[in-house]
Amino acid sequence: MTILYLDCQAGISGDMTVAALMDLGVPLEHIQAELAKLALPAGSYTLSTAPTERHHIPALKFDVAVHDHHTHRHYAGIDTMIAESLLAAPVKDTARRIFRRLAEAESKVHAVPIEEVHFHEVGAIDSIVDIVATAICLDYLKVERVYASALPLGSGFVETAHGRLPVPAPATAELMKGLALHGDCGPGERVTPTGAAIVAALAITTGTCPPLSLAKTGSGAGGKDYSDTPNILRTFYGQSVTSQQADDVVVAETNIDDSTPEVLGYVMERLLESGALDVYFTPIQMKKNRPATQLSFLCRPEQLDSLAGIVLTETSAIGLRHYPASRITLERCIVERETPFGTVRFKRVCDNTGTLRETPEYEDCRRIAQEKGMPCREVMERLARHVPDHRDLSHEECMSA
Repeated sequence: MTILYLDCQAGISGDMTVAALMDLGVPLEHIQAELAKLALPAGSYTLSTAPTERHHIPALKFDVAVHDHHTHRHYAGIDTMIAESLLAAPVKDTARRIFRRLAEAESKVHAVPIEEVHFHEVGAIDSIVDIVATAICLDYLKVERVYASALPLGSGFVETAHGRLPVPAPATAELMKGLALHGDCGPGERVTPTGAAIVAALAITTGTCPPLSLAKTGSGAGGKDYSDTPNILRTFYGQSVTSQQADDVVVAETNIDDSTPEVLGYVMERLLESGALDVYFTPIQMKKNRPATQLSFLCRPEQLDSLAGIVLTETSAIGLRHYPASRITLERCIVERETPFGTVRFKRVCDNTGTLRETPEYEDCRRIAQEKGMPCREVMERLARHVPDHRDLSHEECMSA
């Protein structure tokens, strides 16, 4: 698995992210060609890069010179522009996820529906370029998983289109929920809304670099030169050295004794569609021996608020309890195989010994069973015969077999 670790100890912004990724080997010409697929006004911006230093440490500086100062753009318009562009699907998905996180934060801070959110600095062309360029670079580098260090909190004030605001700005603070933070830095806006959104939308914040075989490092310089620390975002790029992945999650649960099975089933579907890692029910006995159901879900820390909102809106629950948990998972991926039933997706899992396991995806089995009028069990048994014999492989062979 290709891993990118963002060392954000000094801070992170959109332009720092693009510069640090370009320093790993993404050509400026590639970014320019891909950005041309967006419906931005012709000649509205110019891109440039230059080598620089922060505290005598070499780094790359990325700049967007804006010639069209249209500073008010609505989230819906930005999302539509990206969705309808000719960019590759993974690039679209990544960029839209980042902007969605920004819109959710702005919606909560300003107490307006997400459809009514409009951006000032974030909606300007330079920030659109920073976010989409980040997605382009990640796709070019074929990054499969992003990790990030703790983010510096910063202090003081920053001038914005909303006036003078404390650092971190309200939207940035909202985006920081669930992320690892540290206060070991001087005053100044060390994390911008765009930088916080990139981490919140894409990264697992463990505070430490995961085990990896390091191939390249990159450094992206910020626009300011702080006296206490080099204003540089460093990137570490390489391959995972283990098929076991450790990350931090949140377990949330609530006890319900007055919702129908139909409602609970619907809530499970909504939670899974909204990004929950797992949802499950446990039969329990409550006060006065009342039979009830414990609804539990597993999610990333930054997903907790939105998923809890679904439970509190769709069920009779009036509260949830939640606690952090750590988990270890085996690396997995989806592969497609040609079978007598056509193309079918299989889930591939590889453990540390190189043992390969594959199982057909249930949704494909169910579809085939309905189309062919066959028992789903029989479909699964017949598809299992198309899985290659298990062999002892290296980790790289396991995931590419």
